[in-house]
Amino acid sequence: MIDILLSLLILTGAIFTFIGSLGLARLRDFYTRLHGPTKATTLGVGCLLIASALYFSVREEGVSLHEVLVTLFLFITAPVSAHLLAKAALHLKLRSLAPTPPDGDGPAD
Repeated sequence: MIDILLSLLILTGAIFTFIGSLGLARLRDFYTRLHGPTKATTLGVGCLLIASALYFSVREEGVSLHEVLVTLFLFITAPVSAHLLAKAALHLKLRSLAPTPPDGDGPAD
C-alpha cells in the first residue's frame, strides 16, 4: 500500500515539476513566467519531498524530518521570492504583454 502512495506522490510531483518548468520556458512575459516556478513547481517538489520523507520514515527507524523541513522552507520562501521579484519588476516599470483594459473598465482605485 505504501508503494502505491509513494508512486502516486512521485508521479504527481514529476508532472507538476514538468508543467512548472515548461511554463517557465514557454510563457511570454516576466509576470506570467513567475507562475511556473512559484505555483506548479513548488507543488511538484513538495510532493517529491513528502514521498522521500515517507520512504525513509518507513525504511528506517524514526521519522525523517529533513525533507519535512526542506518542504516547509520551500513553501515559505517561494511565494516571498516571487512577490519580491514582481515588486522589483514593477519598480523597474517592466511592461506586461497582457492587454490592459480601456479607461473606465478597470478596477476601482
